[in-house]
Order: sequence, then C-alpha cells, then structure tokens
Amino acid sequence: MRLADFILRNMEGILADWEAFAAAQLPAAADMRSLALRDHAQQMLEAAAQDIKSPQTRDEQVQKSIGRAPQTVDIALTAAQTHAYLRAQSGFEIVQLAGEFRALRTSVLRRWADTCEPAATDLQDMIRFNEAIDQAIVESVSAFTVHTDQARNFFLGMLGHDMRSPLSTVRLSAGYIAKRTAEDDISTAASRIVRSSKRMEALLNDLLDFNRIRFGLGLDINPSEFDLADEVADEMQQLRAAHPGLSIALAVDGDVRGVWDAHRIDQVLGNLVSNAVRYGDPDAPVRVVLTGRPAEVILAVKNHGPMIEKSYLAQIFDPLKRGPEHQAGSGREGNLGLGLYISREIVVAHGGTIDAQSDETETVFTVRLPRTTAGP
Repeated sequence: MRLADFILRNMEGILADWEAFAAAQLPAAADMRSLALRDHAQQMLEAAAQDIKSPQTRDEQVQKSIGRAPQTVDIALTAAQTHAYLRAQSGFEIVQLAGEFRALRTSVLRRWADTCEPAATDLQDMIRFNEAIDQAIVESVSAFTVHTDQARNFFLGMLGHDMRSPLSTVRLSAGYIAKRTAEDDISTAASRIVRSSKRMEALLNDLLDFNRIRFGLGLDINPSEFDLADEVADEMQQLRAAHPGLSIALAVDGDVRGVWDAHRIDQVLGNLVSNAVRYGDPDAPVRVVLTGRPAEVILAVKNHGPMIEKSYLAQIFDPLKRGPEHQAGSGREGNLGLGLYISREIVVAHGGTIDAQSDETETVFTVRLPRTTAGP
C-alpha cells in the first residue's frame, strides 16, 4: 500500500501514538485532554498525504525539504503554525515541540513498514513524507519562536513600564534627602542613590525602546528646530556630572542648526560618550566634534583606547551585544547591550546614518543627520 493511502486509512492509530507521546511532555501536558493533545495532528497528516500524492518537480522537493515550500495564499496559518502557537500557549518547550514531529515520523514509518512491508520502489514515498515533515517542523518551530519572542518582549515591556514609577520615587526622595541634610555621609549616600537610580532609569528606557522596536511600533520622534551645539553643550554638562573627572571636549565647525528630536539626540550622544568612557583610555579625553554642511550635520565622538576588532566592529550596532571582555576591564557599571542599537534606530528614524571606525590610535563613531526630518 502506498504511504499516503496508509496514513489516511490508519489515521486513528497514528493519532493515538501522537497523543501518547504528547501526554508524556510534562509538566505542560499534565492537564491537557485528548483533543488538546492531538491538536492539529490530523490536519498535518492529511496535508502530508496530499503532498505525497501531488506531482512535484525535483527543485520543489528540495525547497520543501529545507522548509521553503510555497505558502497557500488563502490560508493565514498552516496547521503546523497554528499547532506551534497552541503548544507555546500551553507551556511546551521548543525541544518538546520538535520531539512531537520526530515521534510522528517514527510512528508512521514504523507502522507502514510493519503492516505493508514496502518494496524498494516505495522509497520515493518515504522521501516525500520526510520532506513534508521537515517542512512542518520548520513552519512550527518558526511560529513557536515568534510567539515566545513576542510573549517575552511583552513581559519585559510591562516590567520596564511598571518599574519606572517606583524608581522615580526613589530618585526624587534621595534627591530631596541630599538637598535637605547637612551631614556629609548622608548627603553622599543619597547622591549615590540618585546617580544609581538615574542609571537604572536609563536602562529601563533602553528596554522599553527595544520592545517598541521589536513590536514594530517604532520610536517616538518629536522634531523641533534647535541649535545642536547648544543642546550638546548642555548634555555634556550632565555627562560630566555623571562621570566625575571625565575630560570631554567639544569642537564646533559651521552652522549646526536643524530639525530633530532634541531628547533623542541627547540619548544618542549620551550612549556614544558613555561607550567611549567605558572602553576608552581613562587618561585621554573624549572629543565631540560637530560639523555643519549644507544638507546635513555631522556629530563625531572620538576616544583613544584599544582597537575594536573587525569581527566585533561588524556587529557593534546589533542588539544585546556588549564589548569583548578584554576591553571591559574598566570596572564601570554594566549595560544591556542596547545603547548602540537604539542609537542607530534613533538616527535612522531621523533619516540619518551612523557608523564606527577603529584603529590602533582612535575609535570614532560618526552620526550624519539631515538638517530636517519628517519624524515617524
């Protein structure tokens, strides 16, 4: 008997094997009933049987075996994708999800071999079935990953949002104590709380921005006209207060007025300068250079220090990336590895570009901003 016909005629036994395997995936399956355990298994088997029967070219078979089968236009989600979402909601792990398909493949082929003793000529059916299962695995695992990523990002976003209010209360209360007390020890401790809470607030803001980007919401950009030199000078004063003893110099060449979101540009500058302080030579100054050109303004942050390796430089703006350990010996506070990623997103939202160059003598981050931006 051909494999496709065997699957359709022996559906109940195959589904019983599937259900037994799924029921053993604890703790997620502990309270699941038969219908939930079987989920979309029958639809996936029917799809596999139909796939085996349908004529396909050699190239179509190869594409399917690597998970690149064409999607049906009038179907929002395949059975495998829907199955993945439901398993994720039920608390399955991705290894358990993949294990279901592995067990399904074994169950079908074992039952077919035991019942029908397929001849060598039926080898093509086996190949086609394996290709169909491989396609289902790719669809299911991809959908599972999307769901879990969204759930995680939603949780982190809620956590970051809910933590901002109590953290703000801590910072304001510590600031009040620092101003009202005359005792040096108490004032110093309160000032440390203020600085630490500001740092935590910046990390939470990075986390919230990261989640907005991941959810496809983009960043809030509120452009207005201002002089970038004045804004950078003000921001540098705050950076000097945050990094006592920091030597930071500003050079301005030409007209640097434009239409941007001042708060977001401050965020970019703060991230770039903090990065320069963290990984640069503590005895060398950080230099900020503003250059006005007819259509754009260039902001460059330069520091001396160890050269950034080319392999890391190529991915330096990727999210959740941090400097190599051999460069991170400054003892300064850590970070989430989101600062440069969010800086790039801010610059891109303004229609600009950002890049990094590094050699044995200097590392330079260069931001190019058009003088006007349309906003989000």
